[in-house]
Amino acid sequence: MQALVATDIRKAFGSLEVLRGVSLRANKGDVIAIIGGSGSGKSTFLRCLNLLEVPDAGSLWLNGITLDFNRSGPAGGTTPKAKAELRRRLGMVFQSFNLWTHMSALDNIIAGPIHVLGQDRKEARAIGLDLLDRVGLADKADAFPAQLSGGQQQRVAIARALAMRPEALLFDEPTSALDPELVGEVLKVIQGLAAEGRTMILVTHEMAFARDVATHVMFFHDGRVEEEGRPDLIFSNPGSERCRSFLKKFL
Repeated sequence: MQALVATDIRKAFGSLEVLRGVSLRANKGDVIAIIGGSGSGKSTFLRCLNLLEVPDAGSLWLNGITLDFNRSGPAGGTTPKAKAELRRRLGMVFQSFNLWTHMSALDNIIAGPIHVLGQDRKEARAIGLDLLDRVGLADKADAFPAQLSGGQQQRVAIARALAMRPEALLFDEPTSALDPELVGEVLKVIQGLAAEGRTMILVTHEMAFARDVATHVMFFHDGRVEEEGRPDLIFSNPGSERCRSFLKKFL
């Protein structure tokens, strides 16, 4: 069953064309790894999926919501209400954590459910504590971000995204800001989510993780998808010379 579809997404910043017609089709439970060099358009594409960057052209579909950026206004479904609904139903985990520094770990997690979903505080708190336990931080509910390691902060950020009950999770290089010894604890949480059947799209430089956990890999180059397919095929016998050269740096 389809979960998220992006069709011919295009994005430019002034005269710089960053995305040149990128499409993605994620079924429920898929884990799609997006790989490629710096400046290839990976993070911009991810930000277009949840409208942190609004595409210049193309369309997005998420379980009944369609946004057509080739047609402006209500005729294309690109109303503020439709955009807000799509954002609410896609969880986003950033490389820089983006936790509120003046709030505890638990308060970071429950703020969205209370203020956006209208969840009762007592219920939100119970769910938040359960999520902290799931990411291995049951004893850190009252800790502030400055009291947590980078890996712990990122796990709180993942719990925060899960608290919004998203239909799919987007990860923008979730381990790139971490010290090497902390990467594994975050990847373990993401791997657990994959085992649960969560639909996830990850921009990542962790090639071994992408090879072992992803169900589909997309290699970006110069704002386009140059190659995509099953991880075993992409990593063992890439058809693109650029993809081969890129993977040699990591494997």
